[in-house]
Amino acid sequence: MENRILYVRLPCNPIFPIGVVYLADHVHKLFPEIEQRIFDLGTVPPLDFNSALDTCIGEFQPTLLVFSWRDIQIYAPVGGRGGNPLQHSFEFFYAFNPFVKFRGATGLLRLAVSYYKELWRNQGLIKRGLKRAQKHQPNARAVVGGGAVSVFYEQLQHNLPQGTVVSVGEGETLLEKLLRGEDFSNERCYVVGEAQPRDRLIHEAPTPLEKSACNYDYIEKIWAEFSYYLQSSDFYIGVQTKRGCPHNCCYCIYTVVEGKQVRINPADEVVAEMRQLYDRGIRNFWFTDAQFIPARRFIDDALELLQKIVDSGMTDIHWAAYIRADNLTPELCDLMVKTGMNYFEIGITSGSQELVRKMRMGYNLRTVLENCRDLKAAGFNDLVSVNYSFNVIDERPETIRQTIAYHRELERIFGADKVEPAIFFIGLQPHTHLEEYAFKNGVLKPDYDPMNLKPWTVQKLLWNPEPLGSFFGEVCLQAWRQNPNDFGREVMKILEERLGCAPLEEALSAPIATTDKKQLVTA
Repeated sequence: MENRILYVRLPCNPIFPIGVVYLADHVHKLFPEIEQRIFDLGTVPPLDFNSALDTCIGEFQPTLLVFSWRDIQIYAPVGGRGGNPLQHSFEFFYAFNPFVKFRGATGLLRLAVSYYKELWRNQGLIKRGLKRAQKHQPNARAVVGGGAVSVFYEQLQHNLPQGTVVSVGEGETLLEKLLRGEDFSNERCYVVGEAQPRDRLIHEAPTPLEKSACNYDYIEKIWAEFSYYLQSSDFYIGVQTKRGCPHNCCYCIYTVVEGKQVRINPADEVVAEMRQLYDRGIRNFWFTDAQFIPARRFIDDALELLQKIVDSGMTDIHWAAYIRADNLTPELCDLMVKTGMNYFEIGITSGSQELVRKMRMGYNLRTVLENCRDLKAAGFNDLVSVNYSFNVIDERPETIRQTIAYHRELERIFGADKVEPAIFFIGLQPHTHLEEYAFKNGVLKPDYDPMNLKPWTVQKLLWNPEPLGSFFGEVCLQAWRQNPNDFGREVMKILEERLGCAPLEEALSAPIATTDKKQLVTA
């Protein structure tokens, strides 16, 4: 039977669907005779989801449906389709005013309804799509993957059609074997109804793959909605320069999904891919790597890429990325500014070296500051987003004061208006060290369902435990009252007013103690 592949990107916020694009490109390079089409429900009005999917499947009549499911994460200090989940939660759990508490409860109820509606809707779209495809091609089957599936693959098996192939992490080699009719049981996947997912499946290493430049001439032919992402001049288009993250941060799922082995995409191929988008009018690029410079041994790769961007003549571009600022060098800083980096995120989580160590993050905060000074000296004058997650393991008033001191130093380096504190509560993700820590310390039971929203589990998954939980709840509620449009800066201001600011050297010093070693073992 002739293979015809339809990639269906399930509804989500309008973020460029780079995973689906790369999968289709990879398959085309290996099997140029196979017909493919990309259908992006992220560009379709919600009332038209079912009819648009039916029409697409009826016209294309695929033999293989590949569904991409990006998001099931709901907690962040930002607005969303259901409002601000963090604010709703904090109003419900920590507000003293009964009217505010009621507002939080109704907000959480709306959020829960929206959350379950999206779950049921996406599951329904998968079932509907497969059933519709099988009317035209009785042997049609489905593959379901994407970020959400990679994290919640164990729970989703109960709600997907029998025979569905559930893909965890990268899907290129899985699709290769599936299309060749080869045994794919050793890939990071399982078949619903035929086998249970292997124990610790997500922790298995992905198959190494060297990626070449995406062929956007081909992608444009098979994806009718491609132009949707080219219309806005401030839209960032994703480009991947590497996969994998070697670090062991206690709360992070990236290093699990992508694996610890860092696989570099050749710089010439990355630039060739950017050039294709550049020629289509794109000037803003987001490097979608877990970390643009994950470790010092990859500095030379970053230097090579940025120099080749300079040599390419694409002088009017901007780019952004997640960056471990402890891996910058003066030469790298100069090239970052020269190539148009106009935004980057630093995920230090805490400005206390002691807590950074306890979270297994591997950051040297003193080095981060030194490198930020080099970046400023190189001429960087744009926005820096610094992620802080308060109330992490062993948080105390003194470590909060240290974080404030650290943040104020970053403001002195870049300018207070250029440093944006993003206040997160780290959130408990499945398959992480933090989840293991929660099991060992009785915070959660191993049989809990991370997709089942109940008030008593929501509070735990937000990871804002007592004795400081109520304090942070009160601070955040005050910040939303006083300055909701600049929440992060307001939180830092209130914390400094209440607790003060430590000497900077105190934040940067963390003598190794016996308790530290014990914490690292149990975290």
